[in-house]
Amino acid sequence: MPKSKHVKVAIIGAGPAGSTLSMGLTKNKIDHVLIDKATFPRDKICGDALSGKVVYALNRVKPDVVDQIVSKKQEYLPSWGITFVAPNGKRLDIPFTTDKTNQKQAPGFIATRSDFDNLLVENTNSAYCTAMFGSEVKSTHITPYKVFVEIDDEQSFTPDIVVDCSVVRSDLAKDHGIEMELNHYCAGLRQYYQGVEGLSDEGYIELHFINDVLPGYFWIFPMTNGRVNVGIGMLSASVSKDKVNLKALMNKIVKEHPLISKRFKNAKPLESVKGWGLPLGSKKRQLSFDRLLFCGDAASIIDPFTGEGIGNAMISAKYASDVIVEAVLHDDFSSARLQSYTDKVYHHLWPELNMSHKLQKMVKYPWLFNFVANKGTKSKEFKILLTSMFENVDLRKKFRDPRFYFRLLFNR
Repeated sequence: MPKSKHVKVAIIGAGPAGSTLSMGLTKNKIDHVLIDKATFPRDKICGDALSGKVVYALNRVKPDVVDQIVSKKQEYLPSWGITFVAPNGKRLDIPFTTDKTNQKQAPGFIATRSDFDNLLVENTNSAYCTAMFGSEVKSTHITPYKVFVEIDDEQSFTPDIVVDCSVVRSDLAKDHGIEMELNHYCAGLRQYYQGVEGLSDEGYIELHFINDVLPGYFWIFPMTNGRVNVGIGMLSASVSKDKVNLKALMNKIVKEHPLISKRFKNAKPLESVKGWGLPLGSKKRQLSFDRLLFCGDAASIIDPFTGEGIGNAMISAKYASDVIVEAVLHDDFSSARLQSYTDKVYHHLWPELNMSHKLQKMVKYPWLFNFVANKGTKSKEFKILLTSMFENVDLRKKFRDPRFYFRLLFNR
């Protein structure tokens, strides 16, 4: 076998987390290898919504990517907000920003993962990045003193640190206690449509909390060229317990729901129904170990209520980049040095993840969700809360104040 090549960092997975990390390392002139078993462009089953967190992360690692997104009007639909629809049909429109007049661009976008992930991958191209696409990691051996990553019989690397940006059920994740747990995992289906009626002129994405889908939701996300991303997501524990046929339930909503079916009367599916799993961030996990970090889906940090995954993945990658820069500077890749990564990720994301977990539990009780939705249409506090979650405003003080929840529920 040829001698292993040394690099500072090996990144496994070139999705939003891996590519964002790669751009961050290039910005800091740190050599690394970016490995993915897929070749790009490739499809990824997803809701396709890119929140303000995506823009936030890109502005900190490679701001010109945001300009590229804005310029690609055929691929990226600007999105200015989100619509929550309660089980009783009450609609709650929440803008992504509290100050639209001073925004040079929309806070969020909607685009296929094929287009978005490929754009990110194209922006990892640099002298500091060795890209290995169409290459699958055969084995990874990590000790406190060294790392060995084997790609195949011809190629291997000895990085100082490895970052798993692949999937929650990767071998590394399972070996380090990040398992798929039905109470913290969501099953999802997606199907692209053409010709769905009643879409927002401002690209609002829609989450419909329908009784038969709780605790979960049915979504309608508008896209460019008249396309729509339609899907359904439900907590895996509920799917298993109640033996739910998600595909049949999704088709029933499209064809029979008294409000939604009317919007699909002239719509045509563009593909068959496709499914995937979402590892939810409804519990804290250890994300840093000796010479090892977990980012994105491998870290299980998808928002339990909204399904926000891409933005959270990229936020985690931004912090991974920051921590790795310091580790390289001190030539220290111990778990003690890297612990700050776990701390930073949860310092930023946990207030929202924890609140979303509470909201997820709430939707198990339709009457309570209906009550809050009714009050929310009149509550400025509630609208600011949800808008701020997408604006990346620091909400920790409000989350810790019991008076906030009292005002939220009782409009005082």
